[in-house]
Amino acid sequence: MLRLLAGALALATALAATAFAQSDPTLTPVWSITTGFASPESAYYDAASNTVYVSSINGQILEKDGNGYISRLTAMGTVVSEKWVTGLNAPKGLRSLKGVLYAADIDEVVGIEIASGKVVSRVKIEGASFLNDLATAPDGTIYVSDSAALKIFDVRNGKASVFVEGADVVEQPNGLLVDGARLILGTIGPAPQPGAAGRGAGAAPPSGHLYAFDVKTKQRTQLTTQPVGGIDGIEADGRGGLLVTDVIGQRLLHVNKGGDVRVLAKFSAGGADFGYVPARRLAIVPFLFGNSVAAYDLTAALK
Repeated sequence: MLRLLAGALALATALAATAFAQSDPTLTPVWSITTGFASPESAYYDAASNTVYVSSINGQILEKDGNGYISRLTAMGTVVSEKWVTGLNAPKGLRSLKGVLYAADIDEVVGIEIASGKVVSRVKIEGASFLNDLATAPDGTIYVSDSAALKIFDVRNGKASVFVEGADVVEQPNGLLVDGARLILGTIGPAPQPGAAGRGAGAAPPSGHLYAFDVKTKQRTQLTTQPVGGIDGIEADGRGGLLVTDVIGQRLLHVNKGGDVRVLAKFSAGGADFGYVPARRLAIVPFLFGNSVAAYDLTAALK
């Protein structure tokens, strides 16, 4: 499965590279770590502990092999613990809430006590097959996307249910962010059709969009009308806009309140689900197929 998905991603990346402008700006990393990670999918900055957590799949993305782990770093790029938590399968999206770090791990949401690094909860999600990104709300709700089942689940008090699915999700779901009373969704592109071969030769570049769901009514609003790309990570910019990684187009993007998209940086590899340190405007980007993590100062780019 990893080979198939990696191959599809590599092909889509090549197609996207020919479609997107070659004059996109680049940024020089503030710091970069090139050892200690194995297919790092998500980086997350937890303000309460002033710590960056990075999930490494370390194997095939849907295989329950127990090889996955989470690393602990400082925001300055120092590795505190290369394998802070081990024994996971293929951990992806990360978010914290009330002292617990949550990880999306294939078909379950794993809770890890930040103070001790111990796993304190596991919620198995029936019907899940490719849990990808994860977001937390102040009321304790955890939202998690399933990129294969085309669903977004919510987890409340240790019990999972479907938040939205199918046509309500619109496209293939990935990135999530809770923003006040709404849940922001970033999609990879149109949902694969049954029996389709995927993004093969001659396919158009990924054309994902941003949507917002009211967390109470589930009413959906489309935030971007133009194609954004293969959306992975989403973070608030602190000014009403959003920062987004286009993992397939190898770009870091800014989306303003009106839905206009601007390229902040073009990478040499696909940046996945990134972390953000608002006080320093620092984006911490994991490169899934580069086995590396790098930090970028966005101060000048966001002016």
